[in-house]
Amino acid sequence: MFSKEKIDELIKNHPKLSAIINTEETFWQNPLYNNSDITEIEGLKIDNILDAENRLKRFAPYIAIDFPETAPERGIIESPLKEISNMKISIENLLDMSLEGKLLLKCDSHLPISGSIKARGGIYEVLKHAEDLATKEGILSLNDDYSILAQDKFKNFFSQYKIVVGSTGNLGLSIGIMSAMMGFKVFVHMSADARQWKKDLLRSKGVNVIEYEADYSKAVEEGRKQSEKDPNSYFVDDENSVSLFLGYAVAALRLKKQLKEMNIIVDNNHPLFVYLPCGVGGGPGGVAFGLKLLYGANVHCFFAEPTHAPCMVIGMMTRLHNEVSVQDFDIDNLTEADGLAVGRASRFVGKVMDSILSGIFTVQDDVLYRYLTLLADTENIYIEPSAAAGFPGLKWINSTPEGKKYIESINLIEKMKNSTHIVWATGGSMVPRDVMQSYYKKGR
Repeated sequence: MFSKEKIDELIKNHPKLSAIINTEETFWQNPLYNNSDITEIEGLKIDNILDAENRLKRFAPYIAIDFPETAPERGIIESPLKEISNMKISIENLLDMSLEGKLLLKCDSHLPISGSIKARGGIYEVLKHAEDLATKEGILSLNDDYSILAQDKFKNFFSQYKIVVGSTGNLGLSIGIMSAMMGFKVFVHMSADARQWKKDLLRSKGVNVIEYEADYSKAVEEGRKQSEKDPNSYFVDDENSVSLFLGYAVAALRLKKQLKEMNIIVDNNHPLFVYLPCGVGGGPGGVAFGLKLLYGANVHCFFAEPTHAPCMVIGMMTRLHNEVSVQDFDIDNLTEADGLAVGRASRFVGKVMDSILSGIFTVQDDVLYRYLTLLADTENIYIEPSAAAGFPGLKWINSTPEGKKYIESINLIEKMKNSTHIVWATGGSMVPRDVMQSYYKKGR
């Protein structure tokens, strides 16, 4: 923990830190936010995202074979974008507020293969590593029909190699399921927050699961140590991986196409607001980065964190990034939102977000369950607790002084009637029925 003097100094410089330390629900507007168009950040630009998208297209014929559930989309791993007008009405009634514009749900909760947003970045990084190994060996060419990867000779080749990752749950699922299917030996180091059903599912796929009583940071640390001992081992670094980040960023290209198909305009008079649950930061960071490249000043991205695991807001607010953890302020990092139970944020993501993230808000666990149940009742869509974290953003932006201050600061008051709001649902479809029922009952 930091000394009392150091904490007092940080609170003096960042008054909202006091409420965050007291685990109160808080809205932080990023003072470094630059509401303008961008072409490049930290050396990354649209070409990098297009390269990732093309790699996913190359792998699609293979994915359609080994994961038949993706065959209708020809091996493309994508989720629906749905307008949830019944949910909008219920939220307005629940909170006694008027929500201007359209409300949509990006259903990464129902992505094929692993049922969460991690099916983007996690699976992409495994595929990229497999491609690198196979092309270096000379058994695969970028011009090949990648359906050949389903053959035993490739699975035998990949079985010489290990893939290792540390996870609170969902990243482990995506890495584990894809890697094991391709033939890799897989080791997933799981923190104390990981749900038992996720561990059981991974083991049923032949994945080696190592459990810890400690939190996410310990699982990552031990996974990294294991991987460093073996030259044939590849560590998926959730805190710093550019590949993971770009895999998530591809979502922006897909979302733009979906919005166009729904005749939803995003321009200077039609602002887009996106609310993204945040753990270590890679998933929401990648999505936000891609959206800002495509829509620039017309999209406004906000991260959502549990009040007991507010690592990104602390890191970005103090500008200490990964040099500070929630435990430094005696915050316990215990939350029902297992995918968001992270005590130390990614420095890489925090730096990329410095000028493009509009803000961050925190949410109590009970509120997650309330929205989970409301969504099930109004739209018959079931998600896990962490996936509901984006919903409170609607209240912050539309009916609080903090939200009004943000809207005024970028001259959007008259344009809110034309706005579109997307809550990013990050996981849920893989949750066993009895577990989901217990979530629903708690929310009720």
